[in-house]
Amino acid sequence: MAGPFTRRSAVLCTAATLAALATLAAGAPTAATATATATATTTAHDPSGGPGTAAAAPVEPDAAEAAVLGAEHARSHAQRRQAAAGVEEYPQVKRTASLAALAESQRKANAAFQAARSGRFTEFFPSPDFGVHAALLPTGKVLLFSFERVEVNPTKETGPTDRIGRTNAGRAYLWDPARGTGARAFKKVEPPTVLMPDGTFAPRPAPFFCAGHAYLPNGMVGVFGGNTGGKGGSGAKLSFVFDPWTETWFRNQDMSVGRWYPSVVTGADGRQIIMSGQSERGTGTPTPVVERFPALRHPVPWRPYDIPVGLAAERLRSDAPFRNDYPHLFSLRDGLVYGLGRDADQQWRFDPVKETRTDLPRRPADFRGYGSAVPLPAGLHGPDSVLVLGGDPKDPNTYRLAGDRWTTEEPRAFGRTQDDTLILPDGTLMTVNGALDTRDYGYGPFNPRADLKYRQIELRDAQGRWHLGPAQRLPRGYHSNALVLPDGRVLVTGDELQQIANDPDIRDGMDGSIELYEPAYLHRGAGRPALDRVPAGELAYGAEFEAVSSTAASVARAVLLAPTTVTHAVNTSQRHLELAVTVVHGAAVGLRTPPSAADAPPGYYMLFLLDGKGVPSTAQWVKLGRR
Repeated sequence: MAGPFTRRSAVLCTAATLAALATLAAGAPTAATATATATATTTAHDPSGGPGTAAAAPVEPDAAEAAVLGAEHARSHAQRRQAAAGVEEYPQVKRTASLAALAESQRKANAAFQAARSGRFTEFFPSPDFGVHAALLPTGKVLLFSFERVEVNPTKETGPTDRIGRTNAGRAYLWDPARGTGARAFKKVEPPTVLMPDGTFAPRPAPFFCAGHAYLPNGMVGVFGGNTGGKGGSGAKLSFVFDPWTETWFRNQDMSVGRWYPSVVTGADGRQIIMSGQSERGTGTPTPVVERFPALRHPVPWRPYDIPVGLAAERLRSDAPFRNDYPHLFSLRDGLVYGLGRDADQQWRFDPVKETRTDLPRRPADFRGYGSAVPLPAGLHGPDSVLVLGGDPKDPNTYRLAGDRWTTEEPRAFGRTQDDTLILPDGTLMTVNGALDTRDYGYGPFNPRADLKYRQIELRDAQGRWHLGPAQRLPRGYHSNALVLPDGRVLVTGDELQQIANDPDIRDGMDGSIELYEPAYLHRGAGRPALDRVPAGELAYGAEFEAVSSTAASVARAVLLAPTTVTHAVNTSQRHLELAVTVVHGAAVGLRTPPSAADAPPGYYMLFLLDGKGVPSTAQWVKLGRR
């Protein structure tokens, strides 16, 4: 019996159509058969300039077969034949052996690390999605979305990057950690069906992969852009929100320009600023247009039942002429948006109220590809500096921007690209994932002997010192992601080629994989602080409130950690703030919220209580609001 995530099957053939197909089979080989066995000759789009993978030609139905079955039914037959050919080209035994080798090398490497100092990787389990995009929702569930798989041979392009038509489609799932790690813990939340302006008039789930995204104050995720297909990958004008409360996608009015690989950040007013991305004209045409969602004539979606449907974005007067995609965007404590481009000379500050752009000093390092950037914790106030790291395998340094000044900070052990750096609840940093270049791990893209160092995490303590930690199971580079869960663990996913190359069962519908990491603070004694209750409703800025903890006497710190929504090493939502502890009396812990929306933009945050050893409670969600 097929599992719950088995790929869509074709409509069952009737006896008449089977007989007709048998007649066709007796003749010459069909075009579909030839397509299924043809060798790919094109190259996948890779905006970073790194090596792509060979791309399979789009699957077209055999004309004679289509005359009997119809075009779509015939196309599904051709796709299944192509998938079967892919399994033969890259057999399951190869995937199984590779995954086993990676598990063994991980076990040996991690025997040298103590969990109380470096943490440990624990569970590794299948996922129905590649996790090219990931977002932690205020329900505690994780939204994963990407594209429909079009290849099972990972030496070819597995996604529909340059395809036009029905196979250029998106998909999305929710993972509920409370339901464990099996197939039943995932729920499909398919995006709306759309007609793309590609001349095919073929409805399909919206191809919103390689979009940009950020949170609205009501906990919904705004998603902007995607891939129209063709021209090396071209930008879509799509605009959606995902509602975590009803677990439904809603479509808004299209943006004024197409965007593929844009960045989005939420400002102090709760509105989202959208920049960059390849336009609808195709690869090599990044748009300078800056847009705001929703437009000022629309109210900001504030309450969980304020669902944006059909709302418009609006163009700002200033532009953002980034030469390369996915700039890092941050809304800092001064209320301004900082746009840090991959090119050293494209570092800008934007005023979303005055709609102006000013230059920042040139970054010390040269061009940086897909590296990470983090707004550094600044105590009781919002961040006023950003740490830029990764993106150049030859440069292990980290660079801090504070005001109008760059400084070179403590280096990591080595340079890497495609890395994800997270702020943990205790205020320390963690880098996970990474590669030598795009999907090059030192010994080729799929070899289980991939250089172990790119699989090791790196940790930065409160004094800014880095040290290497344990290794993850898979090497994960391009399209890899990570986020902090409310229980303090870290979810790691992404890199569809590595996931397919190491799939334990390529014939089921579980295309991806997730690995969980337990930071060191979860291995410092048997107990951890309790956070039993927090106020419902919105919390005002600069206001006192009360949390209830059965271990209140052990509470040394309280922090807010913003949830993560991340893709392509771009994470614009991260934020860590200490809360003033005003009083501890019995089970009551008195706390004070951040001073203003510039310190912490409105929306949902995870509240952690920490003891003197830095061990956090399991988080509870609180909402910062206008009142």
